Amino acid sequence: MSEPKYRDLDLDFIPHPVTKDIWNKTNDESVKRSVRNLILLNTYEKPFHPEIGSDVRDLLFELATPLTAIRLKKAIQEVIENFEPRAQILDIAVSNDIDNNAFAVTIVFRLVNEDRVESLSFSLERLR
Repeated sequence: MSEPKYRDLDLDFIPHPVTKDIWNKTNDESVKRSVRNLILLNTYEKPFHPEIGSDVRDLLFELATPLTAIRLKKAIQEVIENFEPRAQILDIAVSNDIDNNAFAVTIVFRLVNEDRVESLSFSLERLR
């Protein structure tokens, strides 16, 4: 088996049951976690790097219209293209979930220099 190409810390900080070390995320799981973190990060929220962020959470307080879904899609695409060089976006789908006052997001991407296509799905909802 080949050495993992990408490696990041698991931000859940769950210790390994035997070694008590924090688990690592590798390859596709590492990139998925990074993409999700970038999307949920607001501009000016990261110390010493105020340019990193998407302000997606601000759009969640707008009316759930098709225009808001388009703006969400554009903001997600922009932050991934600008700050995640390991992922090449193939498709982004954003749909209204009016019953739960949320947006369902599915991102299909390919890891750079690999043929495998990965998918990341999650729900964006406001907390307040």
